Amino acid sequence: MSFDPVDYSNLGVKETVIPGFYEIDLVIHGDSRGWFKENYQKEKLEALGLPAFEIVQNNFSFNAQKGVTRGLHAEPWEKFISVANGSVFCAWVDLRKGDSFGQTFSLELNPGKAVFVPRGVANGYQTLEDNVTYTYLVNAHWSAELKYAAVNLFDPELGINWPFGKDQAIVSDKDLQNPLLKDVTPMEF
Repeated sequence: MSFDPVDYSNLGVKETVIPGFYEIDLVIHGDSRGWFKENYQKEKLEALGLPAFEIVQNNFSFNAQKGVTRGLHAEPWEKFISVANGSVFCAWVDLRKGDSFGQTFSLELNPGKAVFVPRGVANGYQTLEDNVTYTYLVNAHWSAELKYAAVNLFDPELGINWPFGKDQAIVSDKDLQNPLLKDVTPMEF
């Protein structure tokens, strides 16, 4: 992987249109050999406004092809999401009970950008190139007893402009069966 010398010199944290959801600009140090980043540095990020976050697990999802599409899933835990390599188009939908239910937000993640997703906000993504490694830190372990929610990636009511449409995306049958937003029961915490 070659390094494109983009200036990622300023660590930054800002809240988005979804309450409790943060966009993070990471610092990348690169040269002709490649690059290095502190993907998650608790003290620095919390000083910039990121909520306290106790990590219990680190997950990776390797995606071999451009157009792999996963989501939209909402879990009862927080996530810190980034990519180890490559780029993905990501979209989120607030499925929490309240005024922001149904609010969407999207952006492109690359090694210089990360997000903090609060519990109850559905997460989905599409790979924009081959061989992308998507990674996320979580503050709770998966359990069949917990309440999960999902919403259909291609629900027109969401207005998500996916780079690859339903006919081009590589999506699991399970994700294609997720309900429309109008049929989702809001998550309560």
